[in-house]
Amino acid sequence: MSPRPRSTREPLADRMYDVLLRQLFAGERGAGSPLNIGALARELDVSQTPLREALARLEHTGLVRREALKGYRVADALTEREVGKLFEARMVLEPALTLEAGHRTTPEFLDTLREAVDELAESATSADDRPDGFQHYWTSDDAFHRLIAAQSDNPFLEQAFLSLGGQMHRFRLFTKRGHTGVPHAVREHRAICAALEQRKPERAAELMRRHLTHARTRILGTKGTARTA
Repeated sequence: MSPRPRSTREPLADRMYDVLLRQLFAGERGAGSPLNIGALARELDVSQTPLREALARLEHTGLVRREALKGYRVADALTEREVGKLFEARMVLEPALTLEAGHRTTPEFLDTLREAVDELAESATSADDRPDGFQHYWTSDDAFHRLIAAQSDNPFLEQAFLSLGGQMHRFRLFTKRGHTGVPHAVREHRAICAALEQRKPERAAELMRRHLTHARTRILGTKGTARTA
């Protein structure tokens, strides 16, 4: 008996995850808004089971929260104070991760890191105008920082960094489109990458610290409008 062909259809829960994520990127579901599973099932014309799976996955990203007896809702936007504290934590962890990664650079790592910077640069033309461009920015910026954390070869530091992931996703998502500041991030990411290529780990760590300091200043220095790294 020949094996049954493997289905190429995307699982419905995955599709619902992508649909809801696109809606969040498009600003169709604002911070704090409820995500009633019954209403979503009627709106999207699907059963509740794949929606429950999709919402559980989104909860792990930090973009969605589940409250006892109330169900799911879009996470609240970070306050100005929370943004400042988040960057303080990043400035403790990420220069140290960059220093460790700088001692362990490989051609493969550098190639992948350059690709992440190039992806970020490509998002610059649409990050402020289209939801898909904003998603492109969001994922490429995240990839750059995660690659450095992974290359540090310090699982404790990396895990501490990854534990901030949900808050970082909330920060990126609720940053107002139109003010992503991608050109600043591209220049600063390229400078960090160049220092790593030159085998200057201390320089790369200092550039990461400056990058985060500048990003925090760009965000908190503009009243009423959050800007991103």
